[in-house]
Amino acid sequence: MRHGKKFNHLGRTASHRKAMLSNMATSLILHKRISTTLAKAKELKKYVEPLITRAKEDTTHNRRVAFSYLQNKEGIKALFGEVVEKVGSRAGGYTRIIKTGFRLGDNAEMCIIELVDFNELMLKEAKPAKKTTRRSRRGGAGKATPAAGSQETTEVKADETPAAEVKETPEAKADDTPAADDKKEEKSGE
Repeated sequence: MRHGKKFNHLGRTASHRKAMLSNMATSLILHKRISTTLAKAKELKKYVEPLITRAKEDTTHNRRVAFSYLQNKEGIKALFGEVVEKVGSRAGGYTRIIKTGFRLGDNAEMCIIELVDFNELMLKEAKPAKKTTRRSRRGGAGKATPAAGSQETTEVKADETPAAEVKETPEAKADDTPAADDKKEEKSGE
């Protein structure tokens, strides 16, 4: 019976699963980002995050334990070198899984797993520019001051055309003239 044993076997024997996770962890550490299926990425996250936590303390014992998992000298050098420099201050959550859709052949859900502190695009988006203006519900809501350093443009919107430039049709002119108003009142008075 296998009651209570709740981890994904990934359709492999124990030795095959261990070798696959070891290779994937090494690739993730060396390349900082890999594309794989969602199930493998979730298992890889459980496999590699304790190794990164262990690598924060650079001792001979921790290097040997990490080597027993990775079986790759270049992976160990990268893990205890550049990876720990970036994530040394982080308490946990060293990886990010981004879903990318489904594979064409077997419709498996694909994703990208990456080390969080190595994605420069996400780091730039994480720090939004500080907003210098404040909107109020009071009367001045129609006009907001431009942000510091931005150039103000003078565009005329279709809704805000000046009254002098509005061209009226002859029918509108005939209805709005005072003489037309007098004629309407005379007809209603009769």
